[in-house]
Amino acid sequence: MKLIIQIPCYNEADSLPITLADLPAEIPGIDCIETLVIDDGSTDGTAVIAQSLGVNHIIRQSRNQGLARTFKVGLDACLHLGADIIVNTDADNQYPGRYILDLVAPIIAGEADIVIGNRQTDQIAHFSPAKKLLQKAGSWTVRTVSGTEVPDAVSGFRAYTRDAALHLNILTNFSYTLDTIIQAGKLGLTILSVPVETNDPLRPSRLQRSTSHFIKAQASTIIRLYAFYEPLRTFSYIALPFILGGLLLWLRFFYTRFTDPTNQYIQSVTIGTGLLLVGLLIFLFGVQADISSKHRQLTQDALYRLKKLEYDRER
Repeated sequence: MKLIIQIPCYNEADSLPITLADLPAEIPGIDCIETLVIDDGSTDGTAVIAQSLGVNHIIRQSRNQGLARTFKVGLDACLHLGADIIVNTDADNQYPGRYILDLVAPIIAGEADIVIGNRQTDQIAHFSPAKKLLQKAGSWTVRTVSGTEVPDAVSGFRAYTRDAALHLNILTNFSYTLDTIIQAGKLGLTILSVPVETNDPLRPSRLQRSTSHFIKAQASTIIRLYAFYEPLRTFSYIALPFILGGLLLWLRFFYTRFTDPTNQYIQSVTIGTGLLLVGLLIFLFGVQADISSKHRQLTQDALYRLKKLEYDRER
């Protein structure tokens, strides 16, 4: 069984040696461990450092493309290289390498398709109370949307089976963390979490420019993905206020019609009819989007089969 540890990097020349030195050399049940560094347009010689440290595979991107795209490039490369298990870890040494054994253990035992390291954010000293609260709220939202039980949704410390990696398609540009959980939940993949500790930060987070930027980006990702996988339910929620508003105005008209025949309340009929029509149109858009989503499911299944044939042939 072959394990590839992929490490997305952007200007990590200082921290990458520490991260690589902490990776395990042997894992029970794993025959081969290789490392892959994806240099996302670094300007500090990250790729040169990786090469000098004996990294097995190095991918250099000519310009910075962001974490989500870099993760996708790494995932595809690992599949091309014949990985049975893919572990993703950060280059800033946030996650101790010793926990990789805990990540891959449920996969080796056949108990999970994806395993995510739970950082237990309540115990992280450098996280502010506000950040801890946001992490809890965000993870709860992702659990609700995806139908999974992931306590730390934005943790990037993860292990994937080959089959799970073949199923996943990164649809967002900001971060893959929420994207893959929601996809996996909708696809019925088994996700487990294992508790991990974190190292003290070596540098500020580059992904989280500010709290407001992080919330905005993650919220938009959740909304888009929920609408993508649950279009009829999404459009029904949007249509509901218009339909209820129209019905209330119509009830108002009929009530006043019988209690006070001299008061016609024609405006209630006009506005109520308009609201009902808008609500009905939004609902019909949802029906059309739901039909399109069934075609998407067929396309996604066909893509999975094509990728499996391609990568297995190369393997």
